Amino acid sequence: MDLGLKDRVYIVTGATRGLGNATARALADDGAKVVISGRDGKTAVEAAAELGPEAIGVGADNADPLAGRRLVDAAKERFGRLDGILISVGGPAPGFLADNTDDQWQSAFESVFLGAVRLARTAAEALGEGGVIGFVLSGSVHEPIAGLTISNGLRPGLAGFAKSLADELGPRGIRVVGVLPSRIDTDRVRELDALSGDAEASRTANEARIPLRRYGTPEEFGKTSAFLLSPAASYLTGIMVPVDGGARHGF
Repeated sequence: MDLGLKDRVYIVTGATRGLGNATARALADDGAKVVISGRDGKTAVEAAAELGPEAIGVGADNADPLAGRRLVDAAKERFGRLDGILISVGGPAPGFLADNTDDQWQSAFESVFLGAVRLARTAAEALGEGGVIGFVLSGSVHEPIAGLTISNGLRPGLAGFAKSLADELGPRGIRVVGVLPSRIDTDRVRELDALSGDAEASRTANEARIPLRRYGTPEEFGKTSAFLLSPAASYLTGIMVPVDGGARHGF
């Protein structure tokens, strides 16, 4: 199926590695032009070079109030347009209630929540009919994940913001979607397994609770995200799509 991505232009934040990078690669492989960002500009440029000539890398921290404008300007200057953005952020510090400090909460709020709101607001100003704003959230939108108290607190609120945004931007023909990864085989998830003290046992136990009996791959996540960002998903908005191998059984 042709997703209709050829020559469309997308920003993907936090895309030097992990889920953001997998999405940027899926978009580029299907003919889209991409602007990827990361906190370190050199790393962002190097990651973009691996995606091909129709990708550029920009140093931008999601917590920076000017990050959105920098990325939108880069897209328009290099490619002349903007069709969508996927807002992907790194995971907040792990820990339980007694572990996490006020500074960790504040830093996570600035990058995970307020930073995402600012990026979406700036993108919304630049997008026209057919545009799309996507958020990489987490399965914790529906059920908390042990040891990720900060993430459990922030991501459900961001999902609520995304749904409100879908209502606000729908009349302009702009879609808003959320993607909810669970056990995808990334460095972040491997670190979480290691926190248990026995990474292999933790992974085995988690896989046993997943109907497909395995962790997902970044590539599988990237393809799902690319579809949701594409014109092929033109009648999907305000939805939260789990990418979890069936781990969430509810509606």
